Amino acid sequence: MYIKKTYSPLEMAWWTRYETFLFLGVILFWVSIYHFFEIEWIKIPWTPIALIGTAVAFVVGFQNNATYGRIWEARKIWGGIVNTSRTFGMYTQDMVTNEHLESPLSEEEIQQEIKTLTYRHIAWMTALRHSMRAPKPWEFFMKHKSNREWDTSPPEMSSSIDVDIKPYISESDYDYVMSKDNKQTALLYLQSQHLRKLKEQGVIWEFSFLELENILQELFTHQGKSERIKNFPYPRQFATLNRFFMWIFVLLLPLALVPQFAEIAKEFTDTQPLISALFVWFSIPIYVIVAWIFHTMERIGRTGDNPFEGTANDVPISTIARGIEIDLRQNLNEENDDIPNQFEVKFNTQF
Repeated sequence: MYIKKTYSPLEMAWWTRYETFLFLGVILFWVSIYHFFEIEWIKIPWTPIALIGTAVAFVVGFQNNATYGRIWEARKIWGGIVNTSRTFGMYTQDMVTNEHLESPLSEEEIQQEIKTLTYRHIAWMTALRHSMRAPKPWEFFMKHKSNREWDTSPPEMSSSIDVDIKPYISESDYDYVMSKDNKQTALLYLQSQHLRKLKEQGVIWEFSFLELENILQELFTHQGKSERIKNFPYPRQFATLNRFFMWIFVLLLPLALVPQFAEIAKEFTDTQPLISALFVWFSIPIYVIVAWIFHTMERIGRTGDNPFEGTANDVPISTIARGIEIDLRQNLNEENDDIPNQFEVKFNTQF
C-alpha cells in the first residue's frame, strides 16, 4: 500500500493563500471604485465573460484529464515493474541450478550467482528511479514559494546514483555502468551478458535462458515507457495558454460581477437603503470563491504534469523500488538487520 497525501480544506487554503490574497486585492480595488467613486460606466456585459469562463472550464478540465492520464499511466508502468521484478526474482531462484551441469557447482556458488543477478536488478531499479528524479527544465513545482514550504523532497535529492548503486554490483560492473550515460540500460545489458554466460556454462537451461531474456525484454519495455513520460512533457502550448486563459477570466470577472451586484442593490434602495448601499461589497466573497476555484483547479492540473518530479501528488517510485528490494532480499533469506528500511513518510506522503 502506498500512502499519498490527502489535503484538508485548511491545508488547501494555506497552499493557495498567496493567490487568494491577490484575488482579494483585485476585487477590493474594483468594489472601492464603484462604492466610493461611483464610476458605474466601467463594466463588461456578462455574455463575453460567460463565454470566456466556459472556455476556461473546458481547457482546464482537458488539462486535468490529460495530466491525470499521465499519472495513471506512470503508476501502471511501475506496477508492471513490481510484477516483473518479483517474477524475475522467482525465476532466478528456480532456474539457476545444477540440474544440467556435468560438474555441479557448490550450493554457495549457486546462491552467489542468484544473489549477483538479484542485486544487479536492484541496482537497475535504483538507477531508474534516480533517472526519473533528475530535474528537467520544464519541471517547475518547487519553484513556487508555497510548494517549498513542504519538506517533500524525495530520497534521490539527498543521495547520488553512484553511491546508491555501488553496494549492489561488482567493481568492474560499477566502472562499466558509471561510464555510460544511460546507466539503467547498461545494467540490463550486463544482466543479459551474465545470463548468456550462465547458459553457456550449463547453469541455466536454454529454455530457462529464453524465459529470463523475455523478462529483461519486459523490463526494457517498462523502462522505455517510463523514460517516455519523463522526457516528453505535457505540451507547453496547453500548459502555458491554459494558465493565461485562467488569469484573463479571473481579472476580467470583476468588471461584470461588481456592476451586477450594484444593479441588484438598486432594486431595494427604497425598502432597504442600508443594505442597498453596502450590497456591492457582497461581491467580494463571491468573486474570491469563483476565482479560487478556477485557479486551484488549474494549479492542481499543473502539479500532475510530471509524475516523477517527486512531489506529494506524484507516483511514489522511491517507495515502490525500495519495497521490491525488500521483497527480493527477504526471498534471498537475508537477515532483516541487513535489509534497508522503507523510506521515511513525510507529511503522510510516500515518495
